Amino acid sequence: MKSILEIYKYTFKYKGVALLVILFNLLYVIFNLISLALFVPFLQIIFAEEREVVLEPIRREGLISFFKYYADLFDYQMYKLVEADPKQALFFACFSIGIAFFGKTLFRYCAIWFQSQLRMSVVRDIRNKLFEKAMRLPISYYTDERKGDLISRMQSDVGEIEIAVISMLELFFREPIAVAINLAVLIYWSPSLTLFSFVLLPFVALIIVLIGKSLKRTAKQGQEQMGTLYSAMDEGLNGIRIIKAFNAIPQVIKSFRHENLKHQKLITKAFRKRDLSSPLNELLVTIVMLVIVWYGGILVLDASSSSSLTGPQFLGFILIFSQLTRPISNTAKSIANMNKSSASQDRINEILNADEKIYEAKNPISLSELTEGIEYKNIFFSYKDENVLKDISFKIPAGKTVALVGESGSGKSTLADLLPRFYDIKQGEINFDGVNIKEASITDLRMHIGIVSQESILFNTTVKENIAFGMPHATNKEIENAAKIANAHNFISELESGYDTNIGERGNKLSGGQKQRISIARAILKNPSILILDEATSALDTESEKLVQEAIEKLMENRTSLVIAHRLSTIKKADNIIVLSKGTIQEQGTHNELMAKKGIYHKLSSLQGIND
Repeated sequence: MKSILEIYKYTFKYKGVALLVILFNLLYVIFNLISLALFVPFLQIIFAEEREVVLEPIRREGLISFFKYYADLFDYQMYKLVEADPKQALFFACFSIGIAFFGKTLFRYCAIWFQSQLRMSVVRDIRNKLFEKAMRLPISYYTDERKGDLISRMQSDVGEIEIAVISMLELFFREPIAVAINLAVLIYWSPSLTLFSFVLLPFVALIIVLIGKSLKRTAKQGQEQMGTLYSAMDEGLNGIRIIKAFNAIPQVIKSFRHENLKHQKLITKAFRKRDLSSPLNELLVTIVMLVIVWYGGILVLDASSSSSLTGPQFLGFILIFSQLTRPISNTAKSIANMNKSSASQDRINEILNADEKIYEAKNPISLSELTEGIEYKNIFFSYKDENVLKDISFKIPAGKTVALVGESGSGKSTLADLLPRFYDIKQGEINFDGVNIKEASITDLRMHIGIVSQESILFNTTVKENIAFGMPHATNKEIENAAKIANAHNFISELESGYDTNIGERGNKLSGGQKQRISIARAILKNPSILILDEATSALDTESEKLVQEAIEKLMENRTSLVIAHRLSTIKKADNIIVLSKGTIQEQGTHNELMAKKGIYHKLSSLQGIND
């Protein structure tokens, strides 16, 4: 029920379009009934040998009397036409049926026309919400979850909601009305036969409910498996170089086929359950209808029967009752779709309701340019149950450079990620000019920080747009100046379209050094007061490293810098070098001071051929 209410809210956000869909569906139902009911006078004209006298009806008050009056009036007009000219009456009956069918078709298409707009508007809104939420979730979320599963929820699960939007409108605003109107006509013609027919229908409803519950369970398993499948695709495509290099293509294909087969079996099972409800329902209703034909035929044939049901009316009764299979069948299908979408709605809500963890303070403090410095004070941090940082304290005075060195897993990158609040510390505090960053505006804080990481994160757009990323108002001159400082202008000018050249997915049209220099140009253009350099040159060849190192030195001038170093030769000029091991500070000082201690730093430097 909760998922239905959520889909209702999504849908009726667009009240005007939703009401038009309901209106045209209602008109479709009415004209569908009229087109069938008009066959009764048609049959009477064709087959009646003697026609009883029909008197002009008298209009009375009341809703039922209102409809009865116009039905009797139509019969009276048909009687007069038949008496005057049966062939003309036949033409009028055929013409009336044609007009009714035209109206039915027109209004059905109008409903579909507005349904298309409504369903895609809802899909757009949900995808927007999911993507916005994905952008706000903390970095830690992506270490625990698969990207493929998130994409699956934005694609497959949202697709199920799209189907559910239409199913919900039909389930509550079309099919019940169709059943009610058809039922009213049937009761009008023969209350006893209608009552007899509806004693049998609860059995159909019971079977529909049982199938729906089973379908929801299977649908949820199928959607979860789709997330696993998307992840396998993502890993295979991103790791294609390594897969080929290690001759692991057969292994990866085998793994993918296994997951794909598992998905195929689950989805096939779900489709079979969903598609079973409609034909099974039609079969049961057909059996019910045959029983009604038998019972109704007896009423017509039994001269002593108190029933006033005529032969043409009985045929009309069967025709309209047969149409009840459509709304009942559609109801079964809609319920199946709603059950299937309920599982998808649960998966979507898991994302939308996920804890963002990194919260803005109620009254955030605005930050101006850094003047005093950054202070890490008694920092403790852990990933789940694993302690990564233990009682870390140090300062980065404004305009100075602090370098972090140590083995892999010592906590270097974690310390850097805590400063822009990619994660929040468990204990202790980080101060920006004496202001706890948890009390500061997140936007202000990140505005003052520029990051150049080991892996250059570039986007599938032009060089100019990558340099100006996050700074849409930057001028071409400012972009070009930033590129010159980053030693990138020359190679950019030689590209096919210069600054307007598209660099491909993740910048794969450029070399490693070129990508890194564009990243540096982006940081230069941002002009931050704090720099975080995460092993920015460790993945480059000697020539590229020299160009990038020159660009970094220009970038670091007069800025507060936190450098994570792999090559110790790049941090010899740092104002303070902190040596980490297993989440604790082991040594700190300048290069010369640490070399004189003959400790961990001296050992690391010696391994890299640095002896002075």
